Amino acid sequence: MTGEPAPLLEITDLSKAFGSLKVLKSIDFSIGAGEVVAVCGASGSGKSTFLRCVNGLETPDGGSIRFRGDAVPFSRAGFRDMRRHVGMVFQSFNLFPHLTAVQNVSLGPRKVLGKSAAEAQRTARTLIERVGLLEKADVFPDFLSGGQQQRVAIARALAMEPALMLFDEPTSALDPEMVLEVLDVMRQLARQGMTMIVVSHEMNFAREVADRVAFMHAGEIVEVATPHSFFQSPQNPYAQRFVGTMLGKSEGAETS
Repeated sequence: MTGEPAPLLEITDLSKAFGSLKVLKSIDFSIGAGEVVAVCGASGSGKSTFLRCVNGLETPDGGSIRFRGDAVPFSRAGFRDMRRHVGMVFQSFNLFPHLTAVQNVSLGPRKVLGKSAAEAQRTARTLIERVGLLEKADVFPDFLSGGQQQRVAIARALAMEPALMLFDEPTSALDPEMVLEVLDVMRQLARQGMTMIVVSHEMNFAREVADRVAFMHAGEIVEVATPHSFFQSPQNPYAQRFVGTMLGKSEGAETS
């Protein structure tokens, strides 16, 4: 009897402080291949710092990270090796303004994966088509809407052939009508089996797409549950307050 497969990513006792401010406190977290975990919580609860520690944009102060069963050293080289297999999509799109959409997407595979220019271009166009923007492949970012730029940013992350995708509030900088087009791409990725950690206030997305919801408060993950359990009967008092507030906003939006 072989038991459960090892998690793709396993985090134990992770901590991070900025000066005297403890932003992350003893975080334990794991995600299996093909799983989608939504991370939610009030602003300032540590969600973005958590993601930035996962892929080494911030160096944790303590704890451990294992990726595909191997310990990740908290060093530039250790995180660089892991980052080759982890894509990240930010709140801001961070596209190079002097490069077209296809050039933005093909840059990483050429520079990091060592692909030829022709192969990287083919891959980039395939991925731009996958996010529904093939007709915009040769357009510069300044001539794309915010939603289109974010979809190019997703294609750019996918071009690195990641085993894990991290999303840090990917729709927070978008106008409401552009949010749905980005969430639709993320739903497609989930259906296709991409492993995803999604920090977002889009509760409908969490409810519909996530396998689990992790709720953060004051730098700690204080509750992890299925979406049904979390939204129907959260156990932690801070989670109860958060869900009540978010559902109230959702109902207000629907009746307005």
